[in-house]
Amino acid sequence: MDNAYLALDHLSVGYNKVPVIEDINLRIKKGEVIALIGPNGAGKSTILKTIVRDLEPVSGTVHLEGKPIKDYSYKELSRKMAVILTERIKVELMTCRDIVATGRYPYTGRLGILTKADEQKVYDALETVDAVALSERDFNAISDGQKQRILLARAICQEPEIILLDEPTSFLDVRHKLELLSILTRMARKKNITVITSLHEIDLAEKVADRIVTVKGRDVFGFGTPEEIFDEERIRKLYDIDNGFFDPMFGSIELQKPVGEEPRLFILAGNGSGIPVYRELQQKNIPFATGILFTNDVDYRLARLLAAEVIEEKPFGSISDESFERAKELILSCEKVIDAGCEYGESNGRMKELLEMAEKEGKLLNADAVSEMKAEER
Repeated sequence: MDNAYLALDHLSVGYNKVPVIEDINLRIKKGEVIALIGPNGAGKSTILKTIVRDLEPVSGTVHLEGKPIKDYSYKELSRKMAVILTERIKVELMTCRDIVATGRYPYTGRLGILTKADEQKVYDALETVDAVALSERDFNAISDGQKQRILLARAICQEPEIILLDEPTSFLDVRHKLELLSILTRMARKKNITVITSLHEIDLAEKVADRIVTVKGRDVFGFGTPEEIFDEERIRKLYDIDNGFFDPMFGSIELQKPVGEEPRLFILAGNGSGIPVYRELQQKNIPFATGILFTNDVDYRLARLLAAEVIEEKPFGSISDESFERAKELILSCEKVIDAGCEYGESNGRMKELLEMAEKEGKLLNADAVSEMKAEER
């Protein structure tokens, strides 16, 4: 065996000896944050359940610190590994503190009696997830977001070396998603805890994970850093996206561009001024062209996905005669020209001439005019 903390060796996972995913080979380091992403039903949960021994491997082996995981006793494993799965636990007459306290059971005697030191660890875990105020509340009477924090506190209370979570953010609002993931990444960094989690929110996976596992079909589709995995074409293939776009730079999901061969409007934009206009035109299904945009401009990232045509220039230069003439052609051919409100300087100063031309042609409108336009049928 190599020095990997957790190793999946030629692992095939599935149900009733029928594999869902085959021949998984992963090496995970201590203290890494690993995110599993992929389409619904791809097998992310099946991998996690096999690692924690809820499912028997179809074939292959999981090693933890060089030892086959099947050779650990359940008590040994519970001191190494904490698990938060998607199934909502059902309890009766238990407070939030009672739930968190169960995380100490791997360390107590058969009667489960907590020492003063154990009680302190329960309190510390509640404090870590900012849930001390929930201690005496009935677990069944709190919100989904609060329940997830309590379950995380229970996992922390186990003092594990590895935490596995299955879609932990599914029932949470934006604030609590960020809060939960912040706690997990902080623990990974400060306490060298390995975190393995499946996530539907690929934008969050891109931001919090050290490495990403992509799952599709019967294979692990890819394994690497966010920079390696979050390529537009790779994500398109992973999710079979044919009705929109994913921009890995901003982690944003965009709908299809407006339908229509010829642009109706020309948008004079730059420095972020065009983004709200582009999105509003996409919602109204009004095809448009835009420019003149330098390819390092934030507007360019969205324009290339939504615009029928983008007049572009290389960064740090001046607007070329070719681009300028093409912009003039579009001003003449489009019904209206929208001034998105961009500021102009030395490099894009020729845009002022385009504004003046559009005004002389009687076509110039400001960005507010877009909201008054009627949406087109798709």
